[in-house]
Amino acid sequence: MSAHLDRRRFLTVVPGVAVATVLAPHAAVASAASVDMEMVVLAAQLDPPKSGTGITPGAGTSVRRVERALADKGFLSAQYVDGHFGTATRSAYARWQESLGYSGLGANGLPGSASLTALAQGSFSVVRKLSPGARTTHQGFPFNTRTVAMLDEAQRLAGVPFVVEQGSYSPGNDPTSAGTHDGGGAVDLDAEALSNVQRTDALIGLRRVGFAAWLRSPSQGNWPWHIHAIAANDTDLSTPAQNQVGMYYLGRNGLANNGPDDGPQVPKVTWEQYQRA
Repeated sequence: MSAHLDRRRFLTVVPGVAVATVLAPHAAVASAASVDMEMVVLAAQLDPPKSGTGITPGAGTSVRRVERALADKGFLSAQYVDGHFGTATRSAYARWQESLGYSGLGANGLPGSASLTALAQGSFSVVRKLSPGARTTHQGFPFNTRTVAMLDEAQRLAGVPFVVEQGSYSPGNDPTSAGTHDGGGAVDLDAEALSNVQRTDALIGLRRVGFAAWLRSPSQGNWPWHIHAIAANDTDLSTPAQNQVGMYYLGRNGLANNGPDDGPQVPKVTWEQYQRA
């Protein structure tokens, strides 16, 4: 008997069962599975700098579903389907992005909405999608609209004027930045004219809205007093900027010396988490 006749016979025997359930039970199960994009992107920043294979709280199930889909498509070895979005997973995801025709920041290993939706086909749905927004300028410097909204809210909270020294999307603009400003979500603010209290207030405001932010002094490098900040969960982050977010969450200073975080202690959140709160 043909497969077509088998299906017809089965539908006749079980007339009250929905066609989709009978013909594609696995698809029905897959449609019930979801991936939290916010948590997956956060894990993709937090997990690679870790010394072990710890799982970002709240991200494990979603990351495993992404890793399983990558493994099923031949981009990731099955041994790495573990819920830890480490360097192997980030590299595999970058190869997936490249296979879709993306390059540059579009293939940075951070799941973007389009690439994650494409990966999800037949496996899971994507919830809490992220977008960096459109490219724009702020105080004459390049940014995306998400970062500008974060800066505006941080400045309101701090009550301190923010003067931009360096924006985002500026590859090669400043060698001392080590590539952190090559993508989105990055900003340097002038801190020379600020008092110590104002510097602290600015850092608190930035951190409260979702920036990994530190005060940089001339004693730390070849630069003037400034505040360096990276917007967590900006999907346009360069790889060095991604790693800085991870180091911030690990309580480090984001510099090559990997020293302890010397900034004000503020609960670590993303911009989306801040907005929901």
